[in-house]
Amino acid sequence: MNALPLARRLRVAIIGGGFSGAAVAWHLARANRPERLSIAVIEPRPALGGGLAYSSEEPSHRVNVPAVRMSMAPDDSQHFARWLAGSGELERDPDALWKNGDVFPRRRVFGRYVAEHLAPWLASGAIRHVEAQASQVVRETKGAGWTVQTYAGPVEADIVVLAATHPLPAIPAALASLAEAPGFIADPYAPSALAGIGPGASVLIIGSGLTSADMVAELDRRGHRGRILALSRRALRSRGHPDVRGEPFGDFASSPATSALGLLRNIRATLASARKANVNWQSVFDQLRLQGPLLWAALAPPERARLVRQLRVYWDVHRFRIAPQIAAVLDRRQIAGTFDTIAARLVASNDEGESLAISFRRRGQTRIETASFDAVINTTGPAHGQALQSNPALRSLTESGLIGGDAYGLGIETSLDSRAIGSDGKAVAGLFVAGPLARGTFGELMGLPEVARHARMVAAEIAGLLDTLPSAEVVGADGADGALTP
Repeated sequence: MNALPLARRLRVAIIGGGFSGAAVAWHLARANRPERLSIAVIEPRPALGGGLAYSSEEPSHRVNVPAVRMSMAPDDSQHFARWLAGSGELERDPDALWKNGDVFPRRRVFGRYVAEHLAPWLASGAIRHVEAQASQVVRETKGAGWTVQTYAGPVEADIVVLAATHPLPAIPAALASLAEAPGFIADPYAPSALAGIGPGASVLIIGSGLTSADMVAELDRRGHRGRILALSRRALRSRGHPDVRGEPFGDFASSPATSALGLLRNIRATLASARKANVNWQSVFDQLRLQGPLLWAALAPPERARLVRQLRVYWDVHRFRIAPQIAAVLDRRQIAGTFDTIAARLVASNDEGESLAISFRRRGQTRIETASFDAVINTTGPAHGQALQSNPALRSLTESGLIGGDAYGLGIETSLDSRAIGSDGKAVAGLFVAGPLARGTFGELMGLPEVARHARMVAAEIAGLLDTLPSAEVVGADGADGALTP
């Protein structure tokens, strides 16, 4: 007797296997009916889950929030902390434990945690790792499906999720002449990028945020004792964590501000209240982070643009804090006179063979200064505004009119259910965006807790499509081989 029709599998291709893509795959595989899903994660790195952020083998690169605030499972804040306690990593890295009891493990450890939680699903075949880079994404005729071209062959899919990694920092125009210079480091996280910098070398770091701090810590661990200068337009260094963590403080959501200025006033008033209550400023920013999506939603597009343009840099240095182990290195080097940060604008550069000459103008001054350095490291931050052109898969979708940049230069324009918005202004069926590239719609989507929640939301949207698929007939009279034909 012929077997009854079965619902065919929903084929999902996730482009990008860093934390965002890995988390979407993990939540999908844990859905109630994983047997109805075929999940392919397209990622050129040999392991899933690390991505740019958590693949670094450098011992000094640490997660920048306490382990108890990092988790793949948004409803289980202790998920990573429990794994960490039993992993043996703390015994191998006693410096991860800070004096206040918080734990800041090495970044690669978090990548290992993600990979280990994906391993059973990879072994069972529920998730397949396509170890290649996606080069093109093509929508089939009449929107019936997708083909993702990779260097390992095509991947056919019903659903495509764009979870691409952070793009490399853009090279400032004033440094374009150094692009091929041996002492210029365009990709600070490339393996052994700093290995060629001698212990007494003079180093210029462009930028003063998290990556800049990582570079100082790595140079110090490698035995560097020369002069390090960090240059950025405002010389704002990423702030640190409090000695004692507190609960989120303040209420920005009951009556959310409708303008960037109104939000700034609310923040300043809440910070003043926090000081009177003997509460640290970090607790105020923790509350802002938690209520961030609602605050972003309350702002009209022009006010969002104003917020990004005028206040983003101040938000970043308070929101994205450095691990105390790294802060201690910066403080020690600053006291020793071998590290400093200045506010200045780059003017020009020149490769002089033995050194790199950099011309800059300090903030508030008209005089141009020129100084020579043995090495220049570019840490200007991910070039999100260039992601749609620098990534070949995203570029192909852009050229096809299936995705476009958001109005704030943060990533890809999406609908509230995380579908990409095409050039016709409509959400594209079967094309989702997960992770930081969707933050133009959702606001705060750079921190790991927010990315984890967004990944779960995207997975839930995709799982909800299972019942919309047509049935499939079992091949063969008795269906013994279990093959499905759409």
